[in-house]
Amino acid sequence: MPEYLAPAVYVEETSFRAKSIEGVSTSTTGFVGPTRKGPTSGTPELLTSFGDFERIYGGYENLQFSGGEAINYIANAVKNYFDNGGSRLFVARVSTGGATAASELIGDGADDNAKIRFIARTPGAHGNGSIRISLVSVEATLQSMRRAPNGTILIDNTDVYQKVGADWVQDDDTVFSFDSGTETWADSTDTALPAASSAVAAFITINVLAVDADGNETFYENLGLATGHPRYIGDVMSATPNRRIDQLENTYAVTIGSAVDGFRLREILTAVNAPVAVSRNTADTDGTDGTDGAEPVAAAYAAPLTALASIEDISIVASPGYSSFATATRQGIQDALITHAETRRAYRIAVLDTPRAQTPTTALTVKSRIDSSYAALYHPWVFASNPLAQPGNASVAREILLPPSGFVCGIYARNDNTRGVSKSPANETVRGALRFETDVSFADQELLNPRGVNCLRFFPGRGNRLWGARTASSDPEWKYVGPRRYFLYLEHSIDRSTQWAVFENNGSQLWANIRETVSSFLYNEWISGSLLGANTDEAYFVRCDRTTMTQNDLDNGRLICLIGVAVLKPAEFVVFRIGQKTADARS
Repeated sequence: MPEYLAPAVYVEETSFRAKSIEGVSTSTTGFVGPTRKGPTSGTPELLTSFGDFERIYGGYENLQFSGGEAINYIANAVKNYFDNGGSRLFVARVSTGGATAASELIGDGADDNAKIRFIARTPGAHGNGSIRISLVSVEATLQSMRRAPNGTILIDNTDVYQKVGADWVQDDDTVFSFDSGTETWADSTDTALPAASSAVAAFITINVLAVDADGNETFYENLGLATGHPRYIGDVMSATPNRRIDQLENTYAVTIGSAVDGFRLREILTAVNAPVAVSRNTADTDGTDGTDGAEPVAAAYAAPLTALASIEDISIVASPGYSSFATATRQGIQDALITHAETRRAYRIAVLDTPRAQTPTTALTVKSRIDSSYAALYHPWVFASNPLAQPGNASVAREILLPPSGFVCGIYARNDNTRGVSKSPANETVRGALRFETDVSFADQELLNPRGVNCLRFFPGRGNRLWGARTASSDPEWKYVGPRRYFLYLEHSIDRSTQWAVFENNGSQLWANIRETVSSFLYNEWISGSLLGANTDEAYFVRCDRTTMTQNDLDNGRLICLIGVAVLKPAEFVVFRIGQKTADARS
């Protein structure tokens, strides 16, 4: 109770209702795998369209592993995810230790401190592009010289000056100041600066056009050459920019040697007469090739999965393309995904793929290594239009074979948003699918479905559909994806919305509030059709009293609430029994 010390009227706010529980989002997805570019550490960014992915992680172009080219499965999966109804996605990039960032050192002489270096912000072959530098001259007048910002470079015939405070400093330290009496710029010997009386002087800035290996352009206009300038190139293209968006979206940065001032930088850039290739080539030993490194190993997925684990909203996780790797790597990544989903309070499910070219028998072999209610396995792979194909270019295939997880995760999200998480994500159209690698027959699915392999099938007149809703678990209580994900939804919602109860007095009043809070939430779930039962007593129960807690529990600070829900199961087998009816038959 509050303290009342002085006689007075006290008006206080109170609440006569239990706290409410808000249902959590279930459609937010996390992808993990190699991409063309993008950060390899830190918290992944939220993506709401493929355009967001392209700006941060690059486009569809193939990955350049040291063992050869590889299809960019993550990029294609992101496109398929959004096309199939997904709306919120996080991507954690996987990069091996062998990946390098492209760079180019510019400047004469042996001293690297007297040079500048253009470098890709993130490792990968995408950085093997070019930098085009243009020096821009703007006529200088008496008035504009006075207004020019600090760090501005001015050239007058062959003489070069830099604005320092209120003065212009020549590279030989000769200082010109403005004489308000004569309204001229002059040095201490009254030698006038020609710009004071003529129009031959000009300000010098630079434009930079950066083009990465995929053809994406970034244009920087009117950059300054000296420190102190408001658009100094070393700040605008800094390797450690203040704005995170610059770090994420702009491919290149510049580092400037300690011996490079504005005069030296102008000298270096003036000598550049052609686009600078940001990579190593036979004629230039000052560059470094950007490479994607070797094909990732399972251990490389640990840090990206940890990054996804820090994002509470994710409820679906996948690694499209992992099943194309060697067997040991594939199994290691698969185990890491399942472990990630099974982590306490993760509240998410892993969507897994079978490898390419699987028969029903080999697909069962893949499934035999998995037993988890927090994972679901899908088969077969999907043919889709190749986004890299161009009219008239026969060297690029018009179709591309992709793992099903990208499509499936989008269907999960679409189903959640349109029907609710309690409805199993199956019997849904697979958008963007041209056909499947294997035409799964009814007999094939009779073999695969009972063992927990979910199939994608074509039905004449109904198109390409996701035709399976089982987890990869041998436990009959958790054999369906719908109930598994619905329980995760309930658990996560209750977890997030009942934190207020921690450290409250553990007595009957708190227990009553807990019961009312949870019951109200489950009542809304029942009303919406997510629970089985003709009435609330059949649909759920909530117990939180001395029957659920012993004195030992109370002494050790434990409040135990027992919740039972009648979850809906999918009508996986729809059976119609038909018999002959005769005139004298009785119903």
